[in-house]
Formats: sequence, structure tokens, C-alpha cells
Amino acid sequence: MENIGQIRKISIWIFIIPVVTLNLCLFVSVNYLLFENTIFQVSEIGRTGFTIPYIDGAVSISRTARTYPTYLIFKPAMIITAIILIKYWITNNKVIGIVNNETNKSHYFMIFGVGSALFLIAHSIFLGIKFDYDLYKFFRRFVILGFVIFEIIAQALLVISIFKMKEKIEEFINKKILILKIILVSILTITALVSLPFLVSSGHTHFKHALEWNYFIGVILFYFLSFLFWKKPKIQSLS
Repeated sequence: MENIGQIRKISIWIFIIPVVTLNLCLFVSVNYLLFENTIFQVSEIGRTGFTIPYIDGAVSISRTARTYPTYLIFKPAMIITAIILIKYWITNNKVIGIVNNETNKSHYFMIFGVGSALFLIAHSIFLGIKFDYDLYKFFRRFVILGFVIFEIIAQALLVISIFKMKEKIEEFINKKILILKIILVSILTITALVSLPFLVSSGHTHFKHALEWNYFIGVILFYFLSFLFWKKPKIQSLS
């Protein structure tokens, strides 16, 4: 049960930190005049007019996060999130191993989940660093794509694993939230597949930006549902 309590605590922080970070960076970019003539004066590239990018797609996450001073917020926050993510996937692996009597087994969802966290760390480190080399540009695209793909695969595999053993843990879970998690992962997967032709083509800039903001929120919404999914521990089991 201690592990379930850990998953609940970890999950809510994985949700809160990125949501606050993204919108704080957006606030700084939009309200750059507040920081004029201070040590936190916003870089020209990082400035933008009023926008709600979730709707109008007027600015990308990268533009609001990669310049001074917002990268001072974004980079540490994403690295911290990635470290917590690693803990999340390892702890879930442990819980499912206990339930299924498979101790010391590394499930595929943990491998993909930890992999997604490592991609997030790499993306955070290299964000805003410019080299005029095609290989480096390809590397950056590969990293962010790797994060998304590994994350969705990990989420899908975890949901499948939990669904298979739901009867064994029904006293510890909220089955309605499990259905919501299945719906969410399905929407994220379908959205990725349907949007692929637009993403690989030129143009559609505002659509791509709006999709980026909403998709990222969708990905981390999974962890808020994880917090709601596990009931608050009451007895000492599954520890």
C-alpha cells in the first residue's frame, strides 16, 4: 500500500509542475513589458502579443520556453518532472509485479516510460541551443518525437496491464477513472495518427502550435487521472 500512496503523490506532481511551468512561461512571454529594465528582461524572440495558444496557436511552446528568462523556469522544471516520471514508472512496475507475483520483472511499460523521461531530459538540455547542422536539427526532432511516442506507448501498455488485473485490485482503484484513462490514451493515439500528415507537411503553423499545447496537456492529464485512479491507502498491502 505504501507504493500506491507513492504513485498518488508522484502523479499529482507530474501533472502540476508542467502545467504551472508552461503557463508561467506563456505569461512571461505575453507580459514581457512587466520585466522591462530588469535583470529578467525578456528576449526579443521570446516576446509575443496576447494569445491563447490552446485555441489560436499563435505561438509554440518552444518559443515561449527556449529564450531568456523563461528557460530558467522551463529547463529545471522539465528535468525535475522527468526524474519524477522515472520514479512513477518504476513504482508502477513494482506494484504490478507484486499483484501478479512477478517480482524483479521489468515490464515493457516501464522501459518505454523511463525512455520517455530520458528523452524529456535530453530535450530540456538542448532546448534553445542552436547549431546550424542538419544532423543536430534531426536530433532535436528525433528527441521530441521519441518522448511523445515512448510516452504514449508506456501509457497504453500500463492501462492494458491494469485492465487485465483490475479484478485483483478492485478494492484499491476507481474503475470509472480507468475507463477515462482508456478513453484519454485512445484519443491521444488517434489524434497523433490523424495529425501526422499535417505535421510532416509545410504550413498549417497555427494548427501545429495549437495541437502542441493541447496534446502536451493531454499527455500529462494521464497523471492527474492516475492520482484519482488509486484510492487513498487504508490498509497495509501491495507494499
